Amino acid sequence: MCNEEQTTSAPLASHLEFPSLLDTLPDAVIFLDATATIQYANARAATMVAAKQHELPGTTLWQCAPQLVTTTLYQAVLTATRMRQPLQVEYHSPVTQTWLHVRLSPTSQGVAAFFSEDTEPTRLQNTLRQSERRYQDLLERISDGVGILTPEGLVLEINQPPLTHAQVRREEVVGKPLTQTPWWSYAPATQEQLRAAIAQASRGETVRFEARICPPAGRFLELTVAITPQFDANQQVESLIFIGRDITERKQAEDALHVLVDTIPQFVWIGRTDGYVEYHNQQWCNYTTMTSTQAEGNEWIQCLHPDDRQRTLDAWQTSVHAGTSYEMKYRLRNGTTGAYRWFLTRGMPHKDAQGMILHWVGTCTDISDRKHIEETLCQNQEQAHALLGSNMIGIFLAEGDEVVEANDTFLRMTGYSREDLHRRSMNWVGMTPPEYNTLTQQAHQELALHQYMMPYEKEYERKDGSRLPIVVCAVILQRNPLQIINFVLDNSAHRELEQRKDTFLSMANHELRTPLTALKLQIQLARARLFRQGLHEEAAALSRTEAPVKLLERLIGELLNGSKIQAGRLEYVQEPVDLRALLDEVAQTMQQISTTHTIVVRGSAPRTFMGDQDQLEHVFINLISNAIKYSPDATMVEVDISTAKEKTVTISVRDHGIGIPQEQREKIFERFYRAPDVSRRAIPGLGMGLYIVAEIVKQHRGTIMVECEMGKGSTFHVTLPLERQT
Repeated sequence: MCNEEQTTSAPLASHLEFPSLLDTLPDAVIFLDATATIQYANARAATMVAAKQHELPGTTLWQCAPQLVTTTLYQAVLTATRMRQPLQVEYHSPVTQTWLHVRLSPTSQGVAAFFSEDTEPTRLQNTLRQSERRYQDLLERISDGVGILTPEGLVLEINQPPLTHAQVRREEVVGKPLTQTPWWSYAPATQEQLRAAIAQASRGETVRFEARICPPAGRFLELTVAITPQFDANQQVESLIFIGRDITERKQAEDALHVLVDTIPQFVWIGRTDGYVEYHNQQWCNYTTMTSTQAEGNEWIQCLHPDDRQRTLDAWQTSVHAGTSYEMKYRLRNGTTGAYRWFLTRGMPHKDAQGMILHWVGTCTDISDRKHIEETLCQNQEQAHALLGSNMIGIFLAEGDEVVEANDTFLRMTGYSREDLHRRSMNWVGMTPPEYNTLTQQAHQELALHQYMMPYEKEYERKDGSRLPIVVCAVILQRNPLQIINFVLDNSAHRELEQRKDTFLSMANHELRTPLTALKLQIQLARARLFRQGLHEEAAALSRTEAPVKLLERLIGELLNGSKIQAGRLEYVQEPVDLRALLDEVAQTMQQISTTHTIVVRGSAPRTFMGDQDQLEHVFINLISNAIKYSPDATMVEVDISTAKEKTVTISVRDHGIGIPQEQREKIFERFYRAPDVSRRAIPGLGMGLYIVAEIVKQHRGTIMVECEMGKGSTFHVTLPLERQT
């Protein structure tokens, strides 16, 4: 209970002539110095505080005598010491439950205190006792923890509720620093928080804070603490009143609410009645990378776009002062990326039954996408008006088969009038020629699946019965009732240009083939004549002209085949084809032409494949030729044959060349398209070869695809069905 520290001599006691006489007194006698440190205590005093007499000198009265300590005694000792005047007080000890009468007499070093139990109170004393009893009863009925401290933080008095929670006796706490009591000593950070608050209060400031304490029972308690200084007549801090309110249930409810709030996708914030924002949920913190503490007060405004800050703050303060709901749109910065997004924030005051605002609760909702959609819709409306007024694109709205709305361009294209439109006499299905029914049905299946259809070519019959070549695409506006907006482009000029081009190519093919055949024959005759005359070098030199002639012949053949494909006149013969023999023959022919690459054929294929042998030969000659051209630094072209469960056969032509970039792989099968040569070498060709190859494979109900790795080569896979062609 008391410190073991002892003084080697008690200065006051050494001057006493009759110490044994003091020990025989019925009263407890304690001599204190100016700091309330015990200089001497008689035997009765030691018995009263339940200590050994020699242990008391050198210790403070407040720490060694919890049975005696109260605020009344503390104030009386301070007054007698400062004023240097005798003083008497009577008070009730909450530890011993007895009334004590104390006489205080100043000494040269401090004050002498004479304690006696008061069992025969006077009438005036009875009145005082009743008043103090009511004070103590009132103190005990308070559910909050209440204590009175010295300015240094020693406990002078404390009511029963916190003692019950901690399961400690009053004498275990009174006279000790509050920071060393069981509530506050469990963690250094908690002790330091309280120590700083006591120091601040001892300077005359009222301090409020929240803390978590841990009584010995092991159950954490959340407290809101207020420490209020009490002043004497000289405005010096005489004592501190400590009030701790248990807010554990409220904190648990708040924590549960915070956990719930942290799980919702919206940003949530809570403000006090004065508009001080004290909480943001985790979603807000994750987005802004600010903690809820960092954003307290008006610091959250720093996350807003500079142009939005002042108007947002003004609107918030106006709502707080008026007690009305708050709504604003502003841009909020993403703390990770630095980008701003638009948010809609709403705040509502939460009021009690009397209409007093308890706090503010608000949400922030990301509306960037919606705002972008609104802006886009606004732009689209402007564009739609411009589009409807366009004299280039025909636009009509269809409900079912009927045209219910159309722009002037579409009416002019089809020869109908606006009166025809109003009479509902326009039917787009009836305007479609029968040969386009299948194509149109496929397009509308795509529309139903994806809500849009890709552009495709067809024809409409005009009101006068003439045909109009068009390109049409459509988008579903709504499904109930079904409304489809169609975009129609007059394709007459393009169709006429295509026909002229095909006619030109067909004529050019025929005009070029005749002189080319004559040139080829003359070269062969001249070479044979030179050889017979023994002019072998001249014959060899002339034979080198055959390769360019063959190339020219192949290019002309591609032009002719391309024209036939466009016109749908390329003929196919169904006959049994030995694919392995065909590939061996093609490889042998190409090997004679190419001296730089070795052509290797591997695998086997069924001998009963039905197809056009000449057209298939053209496919593989083209693929092997391309493999040689586009792998100039390689030495091998590989051809592999494989079958899949006797249902399909796949021929793969692999080179080890430059490869084809990803963005060009979808275009290489288009007419007249040539993949750029990344090595900048001049490679001859018209860009027709793969277009013709793809069409021939398609006519054989097969597929062609390409796999590439830049710098390592390309592989073309031709897959053909083994079922009998029909």
